[in-house]
Amino acid sequence: MTAIDRGPAYTSTVAVIGTGTMGQGIAQVALVAGHPVRLYDAAPGRACQAVEAIAARLGRLVDKGRLPAADRDAALGRLTPVAAIEDLADADLAIEAILEELGAKQQLFTALESVVSDRCLLATNTSSLSVTAVAGALRLPGRLVGLHFFNPAPLLPLVEVVRGAATDEDAADRAYDTVAAWGKTPVRCSDTPGFIVNRLARPFYAEAFRVLEERAAEPATIDAVLRESGGFRMGPFELTDLIGQDVNEAVTRSVWEAFFHDPKFTPSLAQRQLVDSGRHGRKSGHGWFDHTEGAQRPAPHTAEPCEAPEKVVLHGDLGPAAALVELIEEAGITVAREPTGGHLALPDGTRLSLTDGSPATTDPSAVTIRFDLALDYRTAGRIALAPSEAASPESVRTAIGLFQALGKEVSVTRDVPGMIVARTVAMLVDFALDAAAREVASPEDIDTAMRSGVNYPRGPVQWGDDLGARWVRDTLRNLHDSCPTGRYAPSQALVRRAAVQEKLL
Repeated sequence: MTAIDRGPAYTSTVAVIGTGTMGQGIAQVALVAGHPVRLYDAAPGRACQAVEAIAARLGRLVDKGRLPAADRDAALGRLTPVAAIEDLADADLAIEAILEELGAKQQLFTALESVVSDRCLLATNTSSLSVTAVAGALRLPGRLVGLHFFNPAPLLPLVEVVRGAATDEDAADRAYDTVAAWGKTPVRCSDTPGFIVNRLARPFYAEAFRVLEERAAEPATIDAVLRESGGFRMGPFELTDLIGQDVNEAVTRSVWEAFFHDPKFTPSLAQRQLVDSGRHGRKSGHGWFDHTEGAQRPAPHTAEPCEAPEKVVLHGDLGPAAALVELIEEAGITVAREPTGGHLALPDGTRLSLTDGSPATTDPSAVTIRFDLALDYRTAGRIALAPSEAASPESVRTAIGLFQALGKEVSVTRDVPGMIVARTVAMLVDFALDAAAREVASPEDIDTAMRSGVNYPRGPVQWGDDLGARWVRDTLRNLHDSCPTGRYAPSQALVRRAAVQEKLL
């Protein structure tokens, strides 16, 4: 492929094969960027239908004032449906968006190689298959690269530029430059299962489902805690209902199988049962939640108003929850201080401490109530509490009242290791550091991908730096002690990072 002009008038032709939702979206992106676009689909008539659909979407942009009518007309003038793969012979870039089946993709690219010139760059939009395997059947495997767009492609900025084992460096560079010129946010990654986003996002879903399976809380409460305390835009239950339980579970299972059943990627039995029952989310009318007309979404568990204590004692410091001390004082509650420890003491002596990955019930020092991690304790709207089995109802009410005095809603959950936000974030950080150490992608591209691709409130590498690698490591070690399957064992990358941090202190 010749170098693509970064000016306003592109002349290189882009072919898009597969005219489903993703293929149409990619074609629209290339069109609006100024390219002539050829649309091909093996199903007769589908390419023409796709042209009509793209025209309708561009028309809606014109109606909303987001696209001049003249630009719409010019773009449609560059869009051509074709009936045969031979009609793609003049393409400089060919992107496939067909079904996720390795044999089908290999067959398509083999056919394309016999049609396009040797300078044509080939790209697969696969989200779960190996780019290396797709290229394995080609005469020139070095020119095939992964361009993983996110749905809807015209709206979401992220594109993962995936370099297979045989991909030429020049091909990957040209693909990266192309999508950057289209106004997208490209990130580079190697060809490993799940690439960046689908690999690193697994704990966000898996830990929430595991908390449900442990009967610590119900879906509405888990979602609310992750949104209002963790800062995530959507909770995992509502998000997977939107994505489709069948789609989300299939990606999880694919990554798990690709990693040879590594326990860190183990799928959820609860989600598998949901899929088997046909409850696939919004598209089927029911998933974790009922989406039928008139159905009411269940409310999260929220504690009734309780009386706050007049005084608490701070022992040592609260680590990542240190901001709570200032908030407590601002609320008019006296904070006395003792030099050692890492918790608050309620008036009756009950300990109130940030979860460290171990259950409150196993604390040998005192009766304990754990509270969950928050992205920002000042702005968090909800805090989760997990009392030990020995905690009295009066102590729990006092702890609830303390956080309510800070303006927080409070959800009381069952006492499980790591609670909700802390175990999720610790796993996300560990996955990110492990991926960076294995050169799946750079730390910067990992954080960019997770912010841009799935709207995380903070990149996981940066989040880990903010929390401190030692805290993340120790939280996972305690989780591992409670569940010694290997799922929570800290990666060597995290262990090394924590060791360096300890030496610097």
